[in-house]
Amino acid sequence: MPSDANRSVPDLLGDLLQQSSSLVRKEVQLVRAEVGEKVSQVGAAAASIGVAAALMMAGLVILLQAVVAFLVTFGLSTAAAGAIVGVIVAVIAYILLRAGITKMKAASLTPERTINQVSRDATAAKEAVQ
Repeated sequence: MPSDANRSVPDLLGDLLQQSSSLVRKEVQLVRAEVGEKVSQVGAAAASIGVAAALMMAGLVILLQAVVAFLVTFGLSTAAAGAIVGVIVAVIAYILLRAGITKMKAASLTPERTINQVSRDATAAKEAVQ
């Protein structure tokens, strides 16, 4: 193979095209791998949330009934005690829901490593051309 100084322009352009094509294929593979990891994270998080919700439902209902009964012993009516407990539970549920949604936002699913790698490759390509 001749040295770079003795190679023709078509040979150099052919090599550039081949290397660029190879780089793009590797970057696509990296994106697929990283997006697959992120999808797995979302699936695992959703499964954990679902299982936890199912397991805690029965215990939570019984505990809330106990709290209502406890408040009734202080002279509140059953309806008032139930309303107080219901509002508190709704506020807690809202806070937990917002936390779960925040964790699943697109920003946390961005393929950061791939973006950094593409940026480094682009910088290296610019430097090689200059």
